[in-house]
Amino acid sequence: MPQIPTMPTISLTSKRQATFPARLCEDLNLKPGDLIEVEPAELSGERVWVLRRCRTPARPWLGCLGPMTQVDEYSMAAIRASIATGRTTHGE
Repeated sequence: MPQIPTMPTISLTSKRQATFPARLCEDLNLKPGDLIEVEPAELSGERVWVLRRCRTPARPWLGCLGPMTQVDEYSMAAIRASIATGRTTHGE
């Protein structure tokens, strides 16, 4: 008699925390702390839920000034020195 494959299951604790099977996490490229989008859908007349890893929002501004910097230190003393140099160089 052929064996019927079993579906992976997700365990839910009393605090509604879920444990996902490793294979599912790998398929969805999920890492600890990732957010998951949950969307209701209909498949063959049955209500199902679609899970997908949340796309991180685009942050084009994050790190965009890095290539323009000429310093390796970001302490307050270094920042104040850089401001003072800029004022001297640009005539303030």
